[in-house]
Formats: sequence, C-alpha cells, structure tokens
Amino acid sequence: MEGQPHDILDENLKNTIQTLYEIQSITHGYAGDITHPILTSKITSLTDSLVALSLSATSVANHPALQIPPEIIQYVDEGRNPDIYSREFVELVQKGNMLLKGKTLALRGFADVLGEEVGRTWPELRGAVEEMGRRAGGVGERARIGGEGQGNGEKVEERSNGEIKQES
Repeated sequence: MEGQPHDILDENLKNTIQTLYEIQSITHGYAGDITHPILTSKITSLTDSLVALSLSATSVANHPALQIPPEIIQYVDEGRNPDIYSREFVELVQKGNMLLKGKTLALRGFADVLGEEVGRTWPELRGAVEEMGRRAGGVGERARIGGEGQGNGEKVEERSNGEIKQES
C-alpha cells in the first residue's frame, strides 16, 4: 500500500476496527465447533492488523512533517487540555513581541534624539542626519521634521500603535 504515512495509518486503523467488529459478531452468534475455526482465523487476522497498525503508527510518529512538540504530548499525558498549552504559548509570544516592540521604540526614540542633537550641535550635518533617518526606514522621524519643532514649539510623539502625533 503506497501513500502518505497518515493515509496508511488510517487504512490500517479501519481494517483493525472492521476485524474487531467481525470478531464481535462471531462471538455474539457463537455456535461451538461450527464457528470456532472462523473465530480463530479472525483473531489471527486481528493480530496481523494490530502489528500493521503499530508499524504504520511508528512511521507516522517518525515522519518529520507530522512531528508534535513533546510539550504538547506531555500536557496530554498529564490529562491537561492542549488548548491551554496553545493559549499559554500565544500569550508568551505576545509578551515577547511587546517587549521587542518596546525595545524597538526606545531605540527609535534614541536615534531621533541623537539625530536631533547632532543636527543642533553641528548644523552642517543636518542633511546627512535626515538622509540617514530616511535610509533607516523611519528612524529619525523627529530629526526629519526638525525634532521638537526646530525651535517653533512643536512636539512630536510616537504612540505605541506606531502612529506619530505632532502638536504645536
């Protein structure tokens, strides 16, 4: 039987269930010597089906595309809901993303202040600072628009959602 490992496993599982159903039917209508050879044959067939099922389950478990993280298996073994693991994992990733975004915003703010101070201290470098801000992809926003208003009283603020607010 050729195909994907999970297809083979599915087929072997269906065969095993069918064999169990046939054994149940034979047992229910057991008539002694008449059904004994048939029942023996079906039990042998069940053994073969279970061996094939075990082999196909092993091949699925070792298939690289179908690997399940050991933490999830441990969660299930402990009788816990794997959805809780998923929720906790998502919360952990969100927390990490928030921390990284905070660091990024702090670095942007530092670059803005640095660009502003360099432009203020060395006016001849203002053009180079603005160009660097443009090349950095948005870093240096305050330096490009003149920092805190180039002395005109404007205040620039970057909010946590990424939008820039400019006040006069």
